[in-house]
Amino acid sequence: MPLSARELFARMIRCEAEGEGESGMKAVATVIMNRVHVPYGEYMRVCQGDLRKVLLQPYQFTCAMETVYGQYNPQNIYNIPARQVDYDIADWALSGNKHPGVGECLWYYNPFSESCSTYFPATGTGVLYNRIGQHCFYSPTPRYAET
Repeated sequence: MPLSARELFARMIRCEAEGEGESGMKAVATVIMNRVHVPYGEYMRVCQGDLRKVLLQPYQFTCAMETVYGQYNPQNIYNIPARQVDYDIADWALSGNKHPGVGECLWYYNPFSESCSTYFPATGTGVLYNRIGQHCFYSPTPRYAET
């Protein structure tokens, strides 16, 4: 039986941000929902406001990949069950709540260093907005609208 979008969302929140605490998990959930609701660009064109399509869009979330760089990825949404806190944060985001430190960010990543790149992804479609815990968050630049 396929996992529901809510189940996938809760698992993604845990997999992508479990070590960041509730604030970091809510920040990641906000970015995912921003992708669902952005009215222009790649995420609207490809995902059309569908949470499941956002979560499973190829090459977007490491936790949605069963292999990374040709190696099996055991830390993925199919192996990691959601806990109550993950469902609570998913429901919080699905109800329209947003982390105030994320704004309209569409990307995040953990640079595994003290500093964040000014632009992410490499295409220059996102510019650094904030850092929360270990994750850097990026707002869309005008270039994103062209994607």
